[in-house]
Amino acid sequence: MINLYTERLIIRPFLESDAPDLYEYLSDPIVVKYEPYHPFSKEEALAVAKRRQVNPAFMAVELKSAGKVIGNLYLNHMPPAKAATYEIGYVFNRNYHMQGFATEAASALVDYTFNHLAAHRIIASCNTDNHASWRLLERLNFRREATHKQNMFFSEDEQGHPRWFDSYQYAILQSEWVQHRR
Repeated sequence: MINLYTERLIIRPFLESDAPDLYEYLSDPIVVKYEPYHPFSKEEALAVAKRRQVNPAFMAVELKSAGKVIGNLYLNHMPPAKAATYEIGYVFNRNYHMQGFATEAASALVDYTFNHLAAHRIIASCNTDNHASWRLLERLNFRREATHKQNMFFSEDEQGHPRWFDSYQYAILQSEWVQHRR
């Protein structure tokens, strides 16, 4: 992954030194409410920063004006390899919500994936209750393809039973992205 530059952001590989910024948003229960993990401790954030530093699927989103990581993107090539399908994801610091940063970053990543990785299709999933996430996908012109009923769980109740939730499946084709960008 190369660095991507937008008007206000740098999308780049993670560094171990990003741990404090990562902790700032991944320790926030509101930010991680729809993620498959609980709020992070400082030690967990440092360990994750180290892991993400060598995992090209995760990219830091740095605010140019402050040199601060305000979120992260995720991009994963889906099997089979010949399918040319990628999955994207995103998590952003709550202090930077509602300012267009997630849209700006995700748009740059989608553009890069279609133009430089020869993707045919990009998919994304989100909890049906995560309005901000599915609204972002719709702003990017992704199409809702499915509603999956109680298909996922990230936690269990006191008796050890899964806490199932519904999810939306979104997708966009390269040809749709080109048309949307015109």
